[in-house]
Amino acid sequence: MLPTEKQYVQWLENKDGNDTFHNARWLSESNHLPPARIVLVDDKTTADEAYRLACEGTSLLWRGDFHNAKQLLQALARRIERTNERSEQRKIKKAAKSTAESDSASSKEIPNLFHQQRQIQAQRSRILSRLLLELDANYVSQLRRAPDVSAACTAAFGQLDKTIDESCVLSFRDLQGALGAAQWREKGVPIESLGLSIFPHYGVFAPTRHEYVPLLLDAPLPKIHEVAYDIGTGTGLLAVILAQRGVKQVIATDLNPRALACASENFTRLQLTNVQLQQTDLYPTDAPLANLIVCNPPWLPAKPSSPLEYAVYDANSAMLSGFLQGAKSHLAKQGELWLILSDLAEHLQLRTRDELLDWFVDSGLKVKYRLDTTPKHGRSQDDTDPLYAARSAEVTSLWCLEPA
Repeated sequence: MLPTEKQYVQWLENKDGNDTFHNARWLSESNHLPPARIVLVDDKTTADEAYRLACEGTSLLWRGDFHNAKQLLQALARRIERTNERSEQRKIKKAAKSTAESDSASSKEIPNLFHQQRQIQAQRSRILSRLLLELDANYVSQLRRAPDVSAACTAAFGQLDKTIDESCVLSFRDLQGALGAAQWREKGVPIESLGLSIFPHYGVFAPTRHEYVPLLLDAPLPKIHEVAYDIGTGTGLLAVILAQRGVKQVIATDLNPRALACASENFTRLQLTNVQLQQTDLYPTDAPLANLIVCNPPWLPAKPSSPLEYAVYDANSAMLSGFLQGAKSHLAKQGELWLILSDLAEHLQLRTRDELLDWFVDSGLKVKYRLDTTPKHGRSQDDTDPLYAARSAEVTSLWCLEPA
């Protein structure tokens, strides 16, 4: 959905020999501020020139062929990669000249490396997001060979104000995100172990990593399983599993309106009538105590840089700790808590296992059992990834907790 407070961009454009100022609505799903400097670029602009301008903080409003803009974006990405590779080589050479580091110093490098990678990714995002395009009030582009993007943009960003014929400017990357989300929404994400697909919406984390699903299928349900909560439901995947496993009443919660709309659509597709939705922070209100509470919180205790990262990063583990602290008061007698959590944060030295176990104790909970699985995604197998050592050692667990 579009933010309630409108933001605008302005640029100078020469038409028929006259310089005129143009205004347009600024759209940014990455929370980037409206650009202060905009220049017009087209098919004649070289990738090197575009890269120089983008690195200087200048945004580039594309006026050429639509498909050439995609090629320019790819060229910018290659230049960023080469710059990062040269920087990494310089660090390697510098390290080679220094004396051997102690195990303690080497240990401290791991969290530093994580934060450095996040900074690199953020800088990459900022540079690539400086390639812009303009759409009219119906999300129609006037660029040559431009596809019809109106349906995807409306689904992602909401309706624009057509009464004032307001055009908008957004980054090419945000448009690509909207188009990609439209494909996910149409085709769905297959969940092989369930024999069905889940259909994500724009701005809702797609369950492309779902190695934990067999854990949810293997874990024995509590003897009494009349009521279950799915906290932070997202696409609704965990609620679907609970409903299909025979829980009579599932209450799924989320604060994100997009997530609630997405989950509702998935429940309707699967003809699930035993699932209710609530827009709330963590636990439902006016609900019966739960025999089972499940949650798959963000796995990494770091600050999200945009709303699209909320499903991955949990600043100061606020959601995780809040979820644990409130669990006991929402559990029925002999109720259980299923926490789906990766230990990647531990391998990155962002959190220790002892800290996690202490949170369980402080919340009045104890471990009943734990089921583990290893990652299947490509980055866990890619030894060129800077964080390969941590990713390859990762274990995802279903922690079954009960009141102490």
